Amino acid sequence: MILIDAVQGSAEWLAARVGVITASRAKDACKMLKNGDPAEVAIAYAAQIALERVSGVRCDETFVNAAMRRGTELEPQARAAYEADTGILVLESGIVLTDDRVFGYSTDGLIGSDGLLEIKCPSSPRVVCSMWRDGDVSEYMHQIQMGLWITGRKWLDFVMYDPRLSCVGKSLFVKRIDRDETFIEQLEIGLMRCAKLAEDFATALQK
Repeated sequence: MILIDAVQGSAEWLAARVGVITASRAKDACKMLKNGDPAEVAIAYAAQIALERVSGVRCDETFVNAAMRRGTELEPQARAAYEADTGILVLESGIVLTDDRVFGYSTDGLIGSDGLLEIKCPSSPRVVCSMWRDGDVSEYMHQIQMGLWITGRKWLDFVMYDPRLSCVGKSLFVKRIDRDETFIEQLEIGLMRCAKLAEDFATALQK
């Protein structure tokens, strides 16, 4: 495991992600059709990874919208609120890579020797209300379990933060997710499939 202690969004952090299959895209990487073939989104992602590896240039340039900026700006507040509410100290960290630098996870914090912190600051009222009503984190489960797989840690505290709800004492939502070996076993199969596809694309580009 390689830990690159770089601020998320910095030039060093962005450079460390080039050609790396990241946890934020794990769900796309593992997406399959009913016949077992990779879905189009998985193929497109593998092609992106291949081109990045061959060229050394980022291929995921994304327009930074207001919602994304909001998440970046609120993350430090969310981390501080979590520490104040739980009494747990969080060590800020950058990106964790596997030894071969094929897979990576940008953690929002390390907790002790066993835990991770994952922070979401959604702007969508529907997402916020649904999370408080249902507590359903399945949308993020691939990212969460990939983070636990890469780091070897046992659990992750999922945090949703929205200061708009401070008026009712619900600005901070916390849910602990344990490492799921069965999920990780299937996740690893999908990730390896995507890595192989990316390798095949890279080979074709280099011929």
